[in-house]
Amino acid sequence: MMAFLQNRSISLVDMYIDNSEPSENVGQIHFSLEYDFQNTTLILKIIQGKELPAKDLSGTSDPYVRVTLLPDKKHRLETKIKRRTLNPRWNETFYFEGFPIQKLQSRVLHLHVFDYDRFSRDDSIGEVFLPLCQVDLSEKPSFWKALKPPAKDKCGELLTSLCYHPSNSVLTLTLLKARNLKAKDINGKSDPYVKVWLQFGDKRIEKRKTAIFKCTLNPVFNDSFSFNVPWEKIRECSLDVQVMDFDNIGRNELIGRILLAGKNGSGATETKHWQDMITKPRQTIVQWHRLKPE
Repeated sequence: MMAFLQNRSISLVDMYIDNSEPSENVGQIHFSLEYDFQNTTLILKIIQGKELPAKDLSGTSDPYVRVTLLPDKKHRLETKIKRRTLNPRWNETFYFEGFPIQKLQSRVLHLHVFDYDRFSRDDSIGEVFLPLCQVDLSEKPSFWKALKPPAKDKCGELLTSLCYHPSNSVLTLTLLKARNLKAKDINGKSDPYVKVWLQFGDKRIEKRKTAIFKCTLNPVFNDSFSFNVPWEKIRECSLDVQVMDFDNIGRNELIGRILLAGKNGSGATETKHWQDMITKPRQTIVQWHRLKPE
């Protein structure tokens, strides 16, 4: 184990070893690990949570745990949902088969506690990252870990420009660059590209994409897309701009997005950037936008 620790990937360790105290108390999770050497199987038991924050109007939450062995984002496992409790008892066991010990030592166990919501997106309560190179699995360790609150709105920023020519009905969006994008890969980087949808109301009309930029959180895109939008329709459309992380194996993941919108676009209020573009036709209006997680 020590030999591995000396030769381990610095980027993996830098990214996930974090001994700081959580910035706010969002509860704790109790779990244990065991390794079946004969069958090369990691056995994870998620036992219970305590002092979780209330996410529902009832003053409780409906918590469940999503389990991932990073960097594999495809195979996610989930516990059952425990209704109306801040101190859930799951007592569920998960088996990760076909994992030789050397392979496990390059994995990070990610436990993410969510509050289930029937009508909207499930709320993130908090998460724990445990690099398995830190764990002596032969001792069948058991842990109480403080949950770290989810990073809020730290998706990065995108510099864009808008220009509208009423004479030929051309709307031009230029994606200049991004900065401080959220890392989505185990190496502490992302492979970003941007996907843009022209929308009228909720109807998607046209899609464009930039090239993929490998291993960077500060890509320079310098890419322009032009759309044909008549003047009388310019306030009814919107541009859904999504910064994505390209993944060779799994599904491409959303890093963050912005909506550039006219008044009626997707029910959104008119963004200042859009307003400036309309009031200053034929001029290129440049603006930084903070990316949102959804």
